[in-house]
Amino acid sequence: MEKFIRMGGPLGSIICVLIYGALGATPIPSEPFTIVVSGLFGPLQTTWIACVGNVIAAMLEFLVGKKIGDVADFERRRENFPNWLKKLPIDSPVFLLLGRALPGYGPKTVGIISGVYDVPIWRFLWTAIVANVVGAALLAFGASSLLHLIR
Repeated sequence: MEKFIRMGGPLGSIICVLIYGALGATPIPSEPFTIVVSGLFGPLQTTWIACVGNVIAAMLEFLVGKKIGDVADFERRRENFPNWLKKLPIDSPVFLLLGRALPGYGPKTVGIISGVYDVPIWRFLWTAIVANVVGAALLAFGASSLLHLIR
């Protein structure tokens, strides 16, 4: 994958954003990809690439949730969240921000549940942006520091 992105030259960033968007439609987490991208572009550019790509992925998950709203029972997924978090309303900014921080399927579940329960799009979008900037920056700068130690 690294060779493919490097072959893209200046379009490498756009290729990465599209890969993040595609990962949103799968159960595959994007964190390992962020580590690879950090080695290619450095932490600052990786932060923005990961944020834009993951927000696109979040919007796709939201749209999937809107389409399958009455078909799926997502309350059972919510039961796996910590007690203090599952008591919050789904459209609460606190739930939307902290639910994404849960390891495993937290971000994808929050995106789909938000669509199912018709969370206002602007609230969903701004919380997705904030959560993704923070998460991407932590991972990109952490990975970059680790790669510098190893080299």
